[in-house]
Amino acid sequence: MNIRVNLSPESEDRLLAEARAQGLPLETVAERLLKEALAQRPAAQGAMSAEEFHQMLRAMAEGSEKLPELPTEAFSRQSYYEDRLDGRDAVPRR
Repeated sequence: MNIRVNLSPESEDRLLAEARAQGLPLETVAERLLKEALAQRPAAQGAMSAEEFHQMLRAMAEGSEKLPELPTEAFSRQSYYEDRLDGRDAVPRR
């Protein structure tokens, strides 16, 4: 595939200097830099295989056995708003 890229003069100078320093054609250096940049980026969002999904879940669960067990009541709506049950605001107004 061929693409056309408009570079700023500074980017062009840096790319030319890199090609000269490596003794390689400009196109080869540009392709290598693009490959390196793409390799550092995460894979496309939403395109996860089932195995990748399960691997992600295992990673998220790692260490969870050390978490304290909480009673179900700890997750009630009232527990989130305890500080407002007396009619006061949770954050004082100025």
